[in-house]
Amino acid sequence: MGRHWRRADPGLRKKSKVLKRPNRPSAAPRASAEHAGPSEEAKKVALLAAQAGLDKKASEIEIIDVTGKVDYADFLILMTGQSDRHVGAIADSVESTLRKEGFRAISVEGMPRGQWVLIDFVDVVVHVFQSETRALYDLDGLWMDARRVGMIDPASGQA
Repeated sequence: MGRHWRRADPGLRKKSKVLKRPNRPSAAPRASAEHAGPSEEAKKVALLAAQAGLDKKASEIEIIDVTGKVDYADFLILMTGQSDRHVGAIADSVESTLRKEGFRAISVEGMPRGQWVLIDFVDVVVHVFQSETRALYDLDGLWMDARRVGMIDPASGQA
């Protein structure tokens, strides 16, 4: 009976497409994810995203190095906005700033509601939260043991 149903609707498989993550642009595969550091390009994207959030008055910005801990990213960026409109403005700023630098997001989730916006740049995943939502999901606590990366102060050029 199952076979008959599948034959009756051959287009069924075409209706649900799965978005596959593109291959990393860096040519050399990592020999060991635990010993290799993040790519320079990923670090640049992370710092640009954090700076774009800072420019829009995001608070509690954290750059978390998750290299070797997960296989979907090198960095997670966490930041907080004060309202749904503020979260949307921060997310728009991050996306447009990185687009100007030649980095396109492969996915943006959560924009209509503005409680939690996730922007995926392949090696860098940016999370923009309202404070209540950030406290509820507590990604800071989840990644408590991961290394934090300091932002570069534009005035002094120091981290």
